[in-house]
Amino acid sequence: MAETANNQAVDNQVLVSLHDICKYFNVGRGKTLKAVDGITLDIRKGETLGVVGESGCGKSTLGRVVMGIYHPTKGQLTYNGKVVDLKKTRDRFNYSKKAQIIFQDPYASLNPRMTVGDIIAEGMEIHGMYDKARRQERVYELLETVGLNREHANRFPHEFSGGQRQRIGIARALAIEPEFIVCDEPISALDVSIQSQVINLLKELQGKLGLTYMFIAHDLNIVKYISDRIAVMYLGNLVELADSDEIYAHTLHPYSQALLASVPIPDPDREAQKKATVLGGDVPSPINPKPGCKFAGRCPRATDRCRAETPALREVRPHHFVACHLVESEQEAPAQA
Repeated sequence: MAETANNQAVDNQVLVSLHDICKYFNVGRGKTLKAVDGITLDIRKGETLGVVGESGCGKSTLGRVVMGIYHPTKGQLTYNGKVVDLKKTRDRFNYSKKAQIIFQDPYASLNPRMTVGDIIAEGMEIHGMYDKARRQERVYELLETVGLNREHANRFPHEFSGGQRQRIGIARALAIEPEFIVCDEPISALDVSIQSQVINLLKELQGKLGLTYMFIAHDLNIVKYISDRIAVMYLGNLVELADSDEIYAHTLHPYSQALLASVPIPDPDREAQKKATVLGGDVPSPINPKPGCKFAGRCPRATDRCRAETPALREVRPHHFVACHLVESEQEAPAQA
């Protein structure tokens, strides 16, 4: 695999800070679905923070909360040192000038009745950027930046392939010159042959424009390639957070270990020798969850303490945070294949 993103220099300045972010949904009959349940983390300027976990773990909901698409049930979001009240229209409007999102489905996220040029220019018009002539020229510049032609501006989304539509989505996100972009599984709906092109485009744009990414995905190989740090989520909670190389070399949380063990090794002999990690039990419901660690019902090493007491996210190695009672005595778990 190519050199990972975490080998690049990253500014230590915190750009986005989340403190105890929660997003709960009322599902009726007095029941509450806790999609995101107390996430606290910082995203540094210029870095790519990868967010991984099983489907339904809350990673896309977290991305939407960070973007202001969902209002947090509680918690605080700080951008560049200033608190952003996402429930206030003015705060959310000003924040949207600095933060944009690339959606998972490049077709559903584009208005089929608008031309590509109008889609890209819409954000600039809403924020009062440039005059009409300059906006049009900016549209052409963005199309060429993402590998398309200015002639594409007059076409409609249905006239493009999936990879081209995602490039249009990237151009739209860049149109108002944001500093921070949430990439919500931006390649999962694309053909494998196109995925690497989009990933390399995102890396190239980051280096050229100094962008900061929150990259949400379930493909751990892609996350390792593009991310400086990786956050592992399980049922709305953050269970492990560390530098990309560190989390692969010294995986500590039992869930993270199982997740990484499921990644295929591109070597038939090594893959055949790899010990499979099969998690028992069922994924618990995020609706009114039981006390204690949410992973306890599937963890082969869970103790009574795990079932009764929710573990806090603690730094157990330099810049390596884990939410697990068992790591206290271990300090370091064996590296995974």
